[in-house]
Amino acid sequence: MNTITAEQIASFKDFIDANEFFYIIGHKEPDGDCIASCLGLKAIVEACGKRCQLLSAGPFKRIEIQQYQTLFSKEMEFLTEEERKKTGLLICDCSEFHRLGEIDGDVKNLATFIVDHHKTAQCPEGAKCIVDPSAPAASVLVQLLYEKCIGNVPTELAKILFFGIMTDTGFFKFLSPADADVIVAVSRLVEAGADPRATYDAITSGKPYNTRKLLGVLLDHAKRYIDGKLVITYEAMEDTKKYGQEGRDSDLLYSSMLSAKGVQAVVFVRQETDSNCTIGLRSIGDIDVSAIASKFGGGGHKNASGASVPGRINTLIPTILKEFARVM
Repeated sequence: MNTITAEQIASFKDFIDANEFFYIIGHKEPDGDCIASCLGLKAIVEACGKRCQLLSAGPFKRIEIQQYQTLFSKEMEFLTEEERKKTGLLICDCSEFHRLGEIDGDVKNLATFIVDHHKTAQCPEGAKCIVDPSAPAASVLVQLLYEKCIGNVPTELAKILFFGIMTDTGFFKFLSPADADVIVAVSRLVEAGADPRATYDAITSGKPYNTRKLLGVLLDHAKRYIDGKLVITYEAMEDTKKYGQEGRDSDLLYSSMLSAKGVQAVVFVRQETDSNCTIGLRSIGDIDVSAIASKFGGGGHKNASGASVPGRINTLIPTILKEFARVM
């Protein structure tokens, strides 16, 4: 992971100093890293004596983050034009405004600072950014910002940031030897009171029984392509209606398929509405699924990306297959 530079720290401090109120927001359909990094930025803002509001378009589908839902709002606190002149927008774990989702209020035309780690992230014109695709989680960047701007991370925040980092690193299984500095940073959170065992249980336990049944359906739908190197599966609207949406566990689906001999990439297509699908992509090694996700208006990491795209399962799968055939 690249170290946050002194210039970036100074830019972030100047941004905090220049504003009195902050909206803090992450991407729609948040995960643990998105929520944790937003809460980390809130802690920085409040430690600097400033006010803020946490925003999220939701939905909070993941069981492990539902305890934080009441801290976030879909409706922006009303500010006068004079107050907006001293208001900053902090975007975390995301860099595209369209990925913020539907918020009641105008998040644009505000002084903006972005903290993101996605490979496909781009700094919008006029915004200030810390974007580091080598960072395995936005929560790591927020941890470093807190330590540089405020000092030692307190216990409760250490638990939250650890939770976020574990979400995106898969409890370190997605890290490489180049991420040794991340392990060092995480060790400081454990020293501050983060509990690895309790965090693992919070992320992996308490799933509804129906999600285990749904996993069997998705595995049954799975088919191999390109000499067995690619697996594509899908969830039809009938499956969603039968098994529900609560506590979906696609991470277990990806890990199960990627553990099969010869499989290098997995695609999961879910029919969300009659005319729209979400696509999840995971890979191992050098296969860059973020490049493929970008073809469908999405993005993410080299080995973990996604997109929301108009269409239906039966027409999208052949198109996705063509894109993979170019790189596998």
